Amino acid sequence: MPQRPVPTVRQRRLGAELRKMREHAGMNVAQAAGRLGADRTRISNMESGRLGVSGERVRMLAAIYSCGDRPYVDALAAMAAERGRGWWDDYRERMAVDALDLAELDSHAVSLRAVQIMHIPGLLQTEDYANAVFSTAEPALTSAQRRVNVSYRMRRREVLDRDDPPQRIFLIHEAALRMEFGGAKVTRGQLERLLEASEWDNVTVRAIPFSAGGFPNAGASVTYMHGVVPQLDTVQLDAPTGVTFLDGEAHLANYRRVLDRTEALTLAPADTRDFIQAIAQRL
Repeated sequence: MPQRPVPTVRQRRLGAELRKMREHAGMNVAQAAGRLGADRTRISNMESGRLGVSGERVRMLAAIYSCGDRPYVDALAAMAAERGRGWWDDYRERMAVDALDLAELDSHAVSLRAVQIMHIPGLLQTEDYANAVFSTAEPALTSAQRRVNVSYRMRRREVLDRDDPPQRIFLIHEAALRMEFGGAKVTRGQLERLLEASEWDNVTVRAIPFSAGGFPNAGASVTYMHGVVPQLDTVQLDAPTGVTFLDGEAHLANYRRVLDRTEALTLAPADTRDFIQAIAQRL
């Protein structure tokens, strides 16, 4: 199997989990290679995500490493079996790699919980609102680049329309609800879209009013993506310089606590709808 020039975030994650499994077993690369009947380079390339691995090979490695966590091993084997292109591959060479990685993670997440401070969540944005947000990018995007970014964001929304739509919980600060990207008309249309989405069975929208005061990590938007098993959860942090993904056990535990404490400050879903309607009526 040829090496991958640039592994995706899912491919790198699979490799990282295989490395964790090996290290937990107390084996070095040479010992693992000897048990597998392969050279050390193969083990290293699998663990970096540069070399593909079959589901059968994952199970073989799990047996060598004496990993008895069957749901975890099954989830890794399923990751290894993933083949084919995703819709995000249509945007390769036109979008940043971390944007493609985000779409791939979002597509495979079984549920998601996000805190948004200054923007309506991308998965719930209207086309006009997204265009207004991208018009504020720095450095400025060309018209063609902005069209690509908006098109990509609209494609991302399709994950909510699948036959088996994943559960999504959005905790949205009042600042994001009141920021008039694109002016009052665009913002009103966006809030109406948000109200519509809040009625879907797989979407929960909860507002964080200004009156709630401070809360953990208030200066940053956070998305917590739940994997098939907790060990495969991922945290996404947004920053002006791009997207950061975290999957260390300590990071995951920390951001679960952050989101729990933040959600405790939110309005209930029904109260949130009344809150959003009141803001929209003032526009």
